[in-house]
Amino acid sequence: MPPTIEEVIAAIPSWTGRSLTAARIPAGLTNTNYRVEVDGVAHFVRIPGGATDLLAVDRANELVNTRAAAIAGVSPRVLHTVPEWDVFVLEWLPAATMSVESLNAPGMPTRIAATLRQLHGGPSFRDRFDMFRLVERYLGVVDDRGIPIPAGYRAHLDRIPRIETALAAHPVAVVPCHNDLLADNYLDDGDRLWLVDYEYSGMNDPAFELGNTCQELAFDDGQVAELCAAYFGTATPARLARLRLQMIMSDMGWTLWAAIQARISTIDYDFGGWAEERWARAAAALDGAEFETWLQTV
Repeated sequence: MPPTIEEVIAAIPSWTGRSLTAARIPAGLTNTNYRVEVDGVAHFVRIPGGATDLLAVDRANELVNTRAAAIAGVSPRVLHTVPEWDVFVLEWLPAATMSVESLNAPGMPTRIAATLRQLHGGPSFRDRFDMFRLVERYLGVVDDRGIPIPAGYRAHLDRIPRIETALAAHPVAVVPCHNDLLADNYLDDGDRLWLVDYEYSGMNDPAFELGNTCQELAFDDGQVAELCAAYFGTATPARLARLRLQMIMSDMGWTLWAAIQARISTIDYDFGGWAEERWARAAAALDGAEFETWLQTV
């Protein structure tokens, strides 16, 4: 069982005997988070959820990469750890948690691109992230546990090797990527954007990073092109096609993630609906008229 916030506080020696208050932060799809004030100074405490090994979360990799992202200047610093529970404490940033709506404001794709370029140009992350292999792993979990997945998913599995082959025709250098850029994982301090929650971080194709956030933020064609151009300098047909294929792979993987969460999570959230939504988007792209063109263009 995950520890209580009281147990976590008691496990941090430098907090003993100090004035402390703790309040639950109502956010997160996997973990429980708290704002803890120590002598009036705010801290962010992350307590991992249970059974996240089934979701392919490696807590040691996450910690290493969170520290690397802080060196890159896009993540808050790690101040304390409680290794026996994989708990860590981050500095509290005076920044607003973003939403899909706020990240769809004019100019936001360009701001996002600047932050991603900063992360991607920072220290290397520990492990490789590969959504193709993660889909295989998640399929093994759902098969082993008899977890239902959206209708039609398996009928489209033959498309995944075609996407992987197309992307491999012109390999790109991998960079340190976040890989799970939900709107809630962006913070805005009014000057720059920050990124938090590095559970799925790893070295990856930057086009996956861009494609993933385009999906999570529901970007339209113009915003996809703006993000691509701001990141790469130009939005060529090949780059846009690479983003589009990686957008599909983002939805393919996180559809299965949500299906597993619907079975194992204790958080009150409609993971089943979340899976259906992402699969519907992926299926539409896989069956769409442009899919073959994207493969050929890449």
